[in-house]
Amino acid sequence: MITNQQLIFYCNFLLPKKDWILAICMLIFSVNQMSAQGKTISGVVTSAQDNLPLPGVNIMIKGTKTVVTTGFDGEYTIKASSTDVLVYSFIGFQIREIPVANQLKIDVALSEDTNKLNEVVVIGYGTQKKSDLTGSVSVVNLESAKKTVTYDAAKMLQGQVPGVTVQSSGEPGGFVNIKIRGITSFTNNNPLFVIDGIMVDAPYDFAPGEIESMQVLKDASSAAIYGVRGANGVVIITTKKGKAGRMDVKFKSIVGLQKVAKKWDVTDREGYQKITSEAERNRDIRAGVPVSIAPGNDPNSPSYITNVNTDWQKEALQTGVVQNQALTLNGGAENIAYSFNVDYFKNTSYIKTPQDYERLSTNLNLNGKKGKFKYGVKIGYTQSDKEIFNEYNAGQTVISDILGAVPTMPVYDSNRLGGYGGTDNLTQRAISMNPIGYNNLIENNGKRNRFLGDVWGEIEIVKGLKYKLDVSYDRTDWQNRKFIPPSDLGWYYITTNDEASLDISNGNELRTFLNNLLTYEVTLGKHKIDALAGWIQERRENYNHWSRGVGFKPGEISMMQYADSRDAGEYKFTITGISYISRLNYSYDDRYLLQANFRQDKTSLFSEINNSANFYSFSGGWKISNEKFITLPKWISNIKLRGGYGTLGNNTIPQYFFASTVNSFAGYDFNNELAPGTTVVSSLDPNVKWEKTSSNNIALELGFFNNDLQFTAEYFSKKVTDILVTVPLPFSTGAFPASIFTNAGDMKNHGLEFTASYSNHHHKFKYDISANFGTLKNEVTKIGVNSNPLYGAVSKTEVGRSVGELFAWEAIGIFQNAAEVAASPTQTGAAPGDIKFKDVNGDGAITDADRTFQGVTIPKYGFGVNFSASYANFDFSMFWQGSGGNKIFNAMYRNLMIGQYTNHHTDELNYWTPTNTNTNVPAPVIGDPNGNSRDSNRFIESGDYVRLQTMELGYNIPLKDKFIQSAKVYINGQNLLTITKYKGYDPDFNSDGLLSRGYDAGSFPNPRTISLGVEVNF
Repeated sequence: MITNQQLIFYCNFLLPKKDWILAICMLIFSVNQMSAQGKTISGVVTSAQDNLPLPGVNIMIKGTKTVVTTGFDGEYTIKASSTDVLVYSFIGFQIREIPVANQLKIDVALSEDTNKLNEVVVIGYGTQKKSDLTGSVSVVNLESAKKTVTYDAAKMLQGQVPGVTVQSSGEPGGFVNIKIRGITSFTNNNPLFVIDGIMVDAPYDFAPGEIESMQVLKDASSAAIYGVRGANGVVIITTKKGKAGRMDVKFKSIVGLQKVAKKWDVTDREGYQKITSEAERNRDIRAGVPVSIAPGNDPNSPSYITNVNTDWQKEALQTGVVQNQALTLNGGAENIAYSFNVDYFKNTSYIKTPQDYERLSTNLNLNGKKGKFKYGVKIGYTQSDKEIFNEYNAGQTVISDILGAVPTMPVYDSNRLGGYGGTDNLTQRAISMNPIGYNNLIENNGKRNRFLGDVWGEIEIVKGLKYKLDVSYDRTDWQNRKFIPPSDLGWYYITTNDEASLDISNGNELRTFLNNLLTYEVTLGKHKIDALAGWIQERRENYNHWSRGVGFKPGEISMMQYADSRDAGEYKFTITGISYISRLNYSYDDRYLLQANFRQDKTSLFSEINNSANFYSFSGGWKISNEKFITLPKWISNIKLRGGYGTLGNNTIPQYFFASTVNSFAGYDFNNELAPGTTVVSSLDPNVKWEKTSSNNIALELGFFNNDLQFTAEYFSKKVTDILVTVPLPFSTGAFPASIFTNAGDMKNHGLEFTASYSNHHHKFKYDISANFGTLKNEVTKIGVNSNPLYGAVSKTEVGRSVGELFAWEAIGIFQNAAEVAASPTQTGAAPGDIKFKDVNGDGAITDADRTFQGVTIPKYGFGVNFSASYANFDFSMFWQGSGGNKIFNAMYRNLMIGQYTNHHTDELNYWTPTNTNTNVPAPVIGDPNGNSRDSNRFIESGDYVRLQTMELGYNIPLKDKFIQSAKVYINGQNLLTITKYKGYDPDFNSDGLLSRGYDAGSFPNPRTISLGVEVNF
């Protein structure tokens, strides 16, 4: 190439000859000079997937520091020379390099980066490249998870991540139970949720559609930075942030219909009357008294009921409606960008009662940058309204009431106060609840208002050293109001004027966090170091006021001032905490990775001698595939070995639980005279302290074919010590109950986890397949000083076994005659037609000592399989999920097989008689003198299931409208198919009683949902 100096020399040499030659030389000089200075290149950068403009894309001249950024419409201009190469880069997309040459306009379409190892993952108080992770952090596939129509982000995790167990129900607004890598406590096992850096106990107040990413920290090496809050695992949720560019408006609407997927086989009027009459007949025959049949069930009685045959499932179960609409505005500039979302969710119950759930959520995120200063603001507000189902007795749900309601009871009866039907003690002798009437007559409402605010600023003090101040404010206000009016729902369920009541509770909880964080990043040749140090203050204030009014007349206004008598009270508490945190990450040559975490927590929940604790973790990684001395085939993209160890804590203990209380007004008999005295009301351990969890894990990560195919295998082990448990005390302490809550238990969990995924985006037909599988084994290693077992509902927790294992008698047949009864071990009340139970200890009598372990209630394995594909304008996905290896005690089936005055399962029709001996169903007997319905393996079933959790088909409408950028319509199905042997409504039910586990006494089944949706981008 001719330089400018050479060109001037040649021109000067030719100057004396011709003027025109000089002119040509000057023209060439000018063009050459323009080329050296650069020309203006312009263009538009779009997404290759949907052709939408991409704001915020960096365009850099390769080998220089010249960088520009695309604007609102993906447009850019840059000065470059013909010999330059432009580098286009944007997070989540593949980098492209384009030579300028003689081009003046360069439009670029960027393809998504399917190499998930390049993802930036949010971890505790920071971010990290996924390929650099040394802890067990699972990134949730949100594209699949969001296809679950739900009000709670926790439900979206079901089946998406190995080692995470999720149990839910079909109750509108009901609580979702989640556990990460097993049981770690007898009090609370739910993980910590962190939303945009703010710690919350549960995410049900926040709209799932606004989530941008979810990560699950499963081991101590990744969660130790959360110290005493991290023992149960951590779920980090990041909501959508503003991006520089023009305003982007998105609207989503989905409406679905919900129905219970199956029905119980219960008896109709004739079946019910037959079984109940036989039970009364057997009772009287055994007692040697004249047979007395309930008049309503006796064909020979004038009160015999023939005109009522209520199918309670048909009457009570309806088609519920779920709907979700959301509007999102996103845009801004580099100095300040915004994302604003309004989300409305409503779920109408599939039960014909007013128990619905409605929520309105708003979320505003502001973020910007000015020189070395970055800042952000988050404001969220949620208003929710939940009508609460009513329980007459603890554990008596509306589902159990529906199934147990007798068919001879009408739904409506204008002759009864309230207008609903009931049973009569003289005619039917049945204590049967009218669930429709009970839940319609009682007003039971819960309202919640929640405000979440967060302000942060970060300044770069010197290169690599940054200070961040983050202040958050989280306030929840609630009101619960329950009014039980005078009514007549039949025998036993009559509410008189004197019993009519109004209960109101109002309260609020305020939580504030102040985070001071200092970070430093530096790269020295092949060495890369980043460090974090922080000081955190937390304060939690809770206030609750309650009032109760009793005595209302029918139709009287349900206000407190109209009650005949009133009472009230209030309660408040404050919890404070201070924490110091630090983390060090070290990387050498992108081959060797080390991480160390430390956190010290101090809280007012414990006494001064035990109110602080230290938690730490160490982890490391080896990128074997990056080693220079190893030559791998080109199809092997990644081999990484990682492992770690750390400690965590759990402080889920009630406030002031270390200080015993006494009654100073207690009198006692002293020499036949009443003397003043003081007695212990509750005995508490002043030395109570944190529950501690230590965990270790090791994993192998593999990537093939440019990481299109990825596989991970991991082993983990968690040991928990100082578990808080209730142990007995001598009665001489004077405490009631005679027990104390103290650190006296140990436990361990271990298992294997596997994930695999394959992506093919190289052709017009694009598809992704991912699967995960996890195993879990739980074992209790210590309970108190004497290892006394803990009992729950049909369960026993014992050292050497799993938490809450089913513990019951074993049925081995039916007595066929009196001789067989006499020849068998003593079984009180037994007669021909009764269940024969196994004499396990061989002492010749059936007693409590003959109960045995009948199976674990914690699933031994769980899995999930995702498949998604797209071609042209169509996309399709389906998600299968399941678990197994656990047993369920079907208490609802037991209640329908006891042969008493409630309704019956149709299996009961095959009851034993002297002429029907080939059956496993005992003869019904009122009073059940043999205890045929006792806790036994008759009612224990497998909890294994496989479910088609979601399936969706969508169509992207081709548009040429500048106003509407894209539009999509889709149909979504949820809970479409369940493969299981379980007789109940649903093997996936909320059964977390901690000690009483796997006990289904009438859970709300997850409904089958068919939805239609539309998404539009403007």
